[in-house]
Amino acid sequence: MTTQARLGGQKLTRIVYSEETIARRVDKMGREITESYTEDDDLLVLGLLKGSFIFLADLVRSVDLPLQVDFLVAASYGSDTASSGDVRLVYDSDASLEGRAVIIVEDIVDSGNTLNRLVPLLSERGPKSLEICALLHKRIGPLVKEPRWVGFDAPEEFLVGYGLDFSENFRHLPYIASL
Repeated sequence: MTTQARLGGQKLTRIVYSEETIARRVDKMGREITESYTEDDDLLVLGLLKGSFIFLADLVRSVDLPLQVDFLVAASYGSDTASSGDVRLVYDSDASLEGRAVIIVEDIVDSGNTLNRLVPLLSERGPKSLEICALLHKRIGPLVKEPRWVGFDAPEEFLVGYGLDFSENFRHLPYIASL
């Protein structure tokens, strides 16, 4: 770990997924998505901000199909290390989902609260298909829809780096570490 491993009194305890491990897995996920769709599918990739932005950027560069990217912002953490359970949709996409193949890109699925709120909301908008791609999955909460693509099963730790944060810190790290 670098000198960036300590910030605001918080210290990283270990690197869980290295930069190289993440890059290999994200590239493979992009190839799997490419194999799952055709050029006629009108693919829309919806990233959940802020945590998914680095993952989403790397992922869509590995997808060899025409696609569009848009974003949603849902908040449930605030400045704590546990989800409050209260999911607020702070920013909604203006993109039409009607008849499109939609992939929700999430950085981490833990309690499932965010996806359990968003999947029914987005399903009502008439997409041809609605799938979830998650970099990390803790598998601790019941989901209305399981992710089709998962990068890694995540340990029961609070993780930061590669887009994941603690109070807006640590997102910039090229690896994923335990706080």
